[in-house]
Amino acid sequence: MTTSAEKPASETAFAVIMAVSLGHLLNDTIQSLIPALYPMLKDSYGLDFTQIGILGFVFQITASLLQPAIGIYTDKRPLPYSLAVGMGLSLIGLVFLAFATTYWTLLIGAAFVGLGSAIFHPEASRVARLASGGRHGVAQSLFQVGGNIGSAIGPLLAAFIVLQHGQTSVSWFSVIALLGMVVLFGVGRWYAALRVASAARKVTVPAPTFPRAIIIRTIVVLMVLTLSKHLYQTSLASFYTFYVIDRFSVSIQDAQILLFVFLGSIAIGTIAGGPIMDRFGTRFVIWFSILGTLPFTLALPYVDYTWTVILTVVIGIILASAFSAIVVFAQELVPGRIGLIAGLFFGVAFGIGGIGVAALGILADHTSIAFIFKLCSFLPFMGLFAAFLPPIGKGRGRW
Repeated sequence: MTTSAEKPASETAFAVIMAVSLGHLLNDTIQSLIPALYPMLKDSYGLDFTQIGILGFVFQITASLLQPAIGIYTDKRPLPYSLAVGMGLSLIGLVFLAFATTYWTLLIGAAFVGLGSAIFHPEASRVARLASGGRHGVAQSLFQVGGNIGSAIGPLLAAFIVLQHGQTSVSWFSVIALLGMVVLFGVGRWYAALRVASAARKVTVPAPTFPRAIIIRTIVVLMVLTLSKHLYQTSLASFYTFYVIDRFSVSIQDAQILLFVFLGSIAIGTIAGGPIMDRFGTRFVIWFSILGTLPFTLALPYVDYTWTVILTVVIGIILASAFSAIVVFAQELVPGRIGLIAGLFFGVAFGIGGIGVAALGILADHTSIAFIFKLCSFLPFMGLFAAFLPPIGKGRGRW
């Protein structure tokens, strides 16, 4: 007879997946407030693009450096309630950001939010996979789409709440963090019960299919692809508002709405990507999601206002599933190291975002925002590296 705790390990536990996806939504809503606040902070504190880039760097690098270490640790010693702890640290970061009076206090707040994300992502990704019942693509996409929706909500909240009521109104979003702690505590209880039920059973971890040299080469290729995808997405998320303000003279509020449209299109693409991933395989999705955006990214810096909005939506939808596919592909490549893989790739993504936004900020001060968009438009060319991926993750269909 199967116990309630054992059941989710063999069947898709959608309630758990949706709960961890909601946690991801709340986590990424909080962290997306940081780039959404950039235009207001730039004016309020008299910051240049270099200082804006450093602020993003502190948040992203705090998350990236710790995630692989946390993933390695939790592969051996899972921490079911660490999800709620991570959300609590993000709450502290919100308070710092709300009541900061100096640039250095803003950096401290960004660091706490980054630390909260570092603790959240590896274990949350593990829970999504454990609850998948073998439908890894759907589970990872549902988990990711929560984060995508949260990232899209942030600019709207900044546009209609923070811009209207000032920096201290950031503290109002502590309610989001408290809700997240409650939801993730419930997920932690499910995870802890599953571990107790699994302790009596001998768990066999399948051996890697490929030689060590091929595994290392493939991980490097996947990191290059992550660099391509995440650096381009970070350039839009961090500098898109400045770009449309500079080029089309829109208001800050309208620019935030346009950023929401772009990030919302990523959420739509992520939802569609899960079933496609399970049908045609992760390798196909990686190819299409990165290289498929190239014609549109190359055209984006040269089109008018209407086509700018249209192309960013198209880019967001196509680009959306790349990261989910990369994570699932790597987990299939190295079975049994879910935390390490999730921590490594979330960490690399955040690290690339941090270093990239800092470097692009410095470059924007010496050139222009328009030049940044032209330069980043070539990044999807790196999707050609997908040719070096081994033939795994085929899905139910053929490709």
